[in-house]
Amino acid sequence: MKKKILTLLIFFTVIIFGQENRLFWDGRDWNRVAKNVGHDTEMESRVKRSYLHGVLDGRLYGYLKTWDENATLANDVFGENVDYLSVRELVKSLDHFYNDPLNSYIPIPSAVVISNLYAQRVPLNIIDDYIRESREWVNSLVIDLDTLNYSRLIEEKYLKHRAKSP
Repeated sequence: MKKKILTLLIFFTVIIFGQENRLFWDGRDWNRVAKNVGHDTEMESRVKRSYLHGVLDGRLYGYLKTWDENATLANDVFGENVDYLSVRELVKSLDHFYNDPLNSYIPIPSAVVISNLYAQRVPLNIIDDYIRESREWVNSLVIDLDTLNYSRLIEEKYLKHRAKSP
């Protein structure tokens, strides 16, 4: 009896505290930082700056690794200019960008590109197209995640790696 109660308790805890499939840090996470650090503005600034340094360092690492293999592909994939703004300016720009609830689910890397486009005074119609395409891309990824057959994915991965091994 105790085993059943414990199992039910664990089951309900998992259901209650379970999270949705998440691919990226987005505006919801960005806006939640202040609450998570007790509305300490200095700590909020540190967390946001640290995150952006990580994003930009990761992007540079990805570019360099891709460039080693194929310079043309690296330039095509990582062609957007994301270093026009300083990190401090970027934090302010992202704070402003994520004040619009419609932008809340756009991933931060995309928002970084958008912020730099605004700063470079790229025509608004181009920026609006980029924002629209980012929203559509995120929506399609979320739909794909929600309808993904995980057992089939694991099986395909197993067969792929099994075929590679001697």
